[in-house]
Amino acid sequence: MDSTDLVHQAIAGDREAFISLIREIENSLYNTAKSMLRKEEDVADAIQETILKAYKSMHTLREAQYFRTWMFRILINECNTMLSRRSLSTSYAEVPEAHQRRSSPYDEVDMREAVDRLEESKRMVIVLHYFEDLTLRQVADALNISESAVKMRLSRARQELYQKFKNFREVNIHVKPI
Repeated sequence: MDSTDLVHQAIAGDREAFISLIREIENSLYNTAKSMLRKEEDVADAIQETILKAYKSMHTLREAQYFRTWMFRILINECNTMLSRRSLSTSYAEVPEAHQRRSSPYDEVDMREAVDRLEESKRMVIVLHYFEDLTLRQVADALNISESAVKMRLSRARQELYQKFKNFREVNIHVKPI
């Protein structure tokens, strides 16, 4: 059975269909929430609240093919609500030193870690588009912005990541093996 059929069944009130849909996207929801909130307990709370809100309002979903985008929009709104309540976000400087050091300089070049250090607006478009495979239109819908804004944020984020990796390479190109 394909996802569209499951969505129609879930809209009609089928709990098992809804659970199946959630299982299909639970890792994506987790990764997105983790990139926004960073704290495991907040991630769990956001996902739980997102699923509850989605279940209660499943009947409001008009087009089955947008279920995934709809879920991301609910999750992002929930994460933003939690962030505004928290009003302080963890900066890179506050990350424990053990997480900042690696055994080799090449271990520091971790794409996910570099993306996590981007400002939120850039980080979200990268996560949704590249890590969660949402189209530009779906990212725009999930973030409630225009497609051109998504393109601009993606371009700026890619440029920033390029510079980080270029600078890393230039700094470490002179490192001689022991």
